[in-house]
Amino acid sequence: MIKKLTGAKYMVMEMDVPVIESGGKSDFQYGNDPTTLYPPTKVDRVLRDGDEVKLGDAVLTVHLTPGHTKGCTTWTMKVKESDKIRDVVIVGSPNVNPGYKLVSNPTYPRIAEDFERTFQVLMSLPCDYFLGAHGSYFDMETKYAQLKAGVSTAFIDPVGYKNYVADRERAFRKELAKQKSAGN
Repeated sequence: MIKKLTGAKYMVMEMDVPVIESGGKSDFQYGNDPTTLYPPTKVDRVLRDGDEVKLGDAVLTVHLTPGHTKGCTTWTMKVKESDKIRDVVIVGSPNVNPGYKLVSNPTYPRIAEDFERTFQVLMSLPCDYFLGAHGSYFDMETKYAQLKAGVSTAFIDPVGYKNYVADRERAFRKELAKQKSAGN
């Protein structure tokens, strides 16, 4: 709908292109659930790990952080703030959704290995400004209220970023251990 209304280019990580262009039917987890399907959409640009997307003067770098989806994408960019260059990280999702099968998954055999890769990538990224696909990842409401109150550094949160990634990795490892012990 956004593409139709705005004429925007739809850019998607290579491994998620089939899902988008099938309207969700080829999704490893939700493809058989008719309530999650959507109109198939043509992808205008296929992205690969390390690609750059330019929006005006901003240059965003694409990082493959798979697991949540096969092509889950985290974005980074640099911003100039007075005389400083700051690192921005926009996390895709490191979450293991309820029902995700991490062991012996015939529709996504490498899911656990992909999550492992994701946590390595996320922990390696320098981060000053922590953002994400969902505001709850980085406590957007609190930080926005602080910003409105005049705290210009409200979204600078490298410690919150590291803590969030570590928390999501612990949750992944706990679920993986649970599934392995259950023999799933």
